[in-house]
Order: sequence, then structure tokens, then C-alpha cells
Amino acid sequence: MSAPTGIDELLERVRAGYTRLTPREAYAASRAGALLVDIRYQALRERDGLIPGAVVIERNELEWRLDPRGSHRIPQATGHDLQVVVVCNEGYASSLAAVSLHALGLRRATDLTGGFQAWRASGLPTTAP
Repeated sequence: MSAPTGIDELLERVRAGYTRLTPREAYAASRAGALLVDIRYQALRERDGLIPGAVVIERNELEWRLDPRGSHRIPQATGHDLQVVVVCNEGYASSLAAVSLHALGLRRATDLTGGFQAWRASGLPTTAP
């Protein structure tokens, strides 16, 4: 049996399996057709605003909404080659969500380093709360 893993070790391990995007890279990816997915909970979206064009999907529904084979998928979930950039508040929960999407076969799933807070601090577009 292996030794228990703490969250920091888990994040380091899962992030090694894909390339995370900076806010500027995520913005460029979205302009090139990537799907930005905001998984922050409602209170944070109401407090801080939104990223224009991002699709809001609650974290507990993410896999069902983005599975291209699923009966509950969103219209944008057209195939496993879709580039998805998951956005949480600070870039932690989004890493675990991205890995979960990889397990579904969404090989181009990634997340935003620093989350919404880094996006906003970079001066990228947001809507007012």
C-alpha cells in the first residue's frame, strides 16, 4: 500500500500530465475557439463577475455537461478533441477538474493558472458583478 498523498502532492502529480495556461494564453485560446468553462460557485460569480463568453457549469455537473457522448451534454461538447480551459477561483479545483475531463477522453482539457483572480489581475475582460 502506498503512503497517503496530501493535496499539494496530488496537484503536483496531476498537473505534470498536461500544460496549464496563463491568463493571456487562455484568452488567446478562447479567441481561437477553446471553450472557457467557469466552475466557480454562484456566490463567487456574483461577487466578482464573469469572463465574457465563458460557459458556467457547476463543478458537480462538469463531466455530464462536457461528455461528448452524454445525454446531458451542452451543445458545445461536440467531440473529444475540444479544447476546454477550466476556470475556478484561484486555480486549484480547476486542476482536479481538468484531470477528470482527461479521464473522459477530453485530451485537450486544461486549466487556468491562478484562476479567475489571475485573469482579472491580468486586466483581461470581465463583466461587473
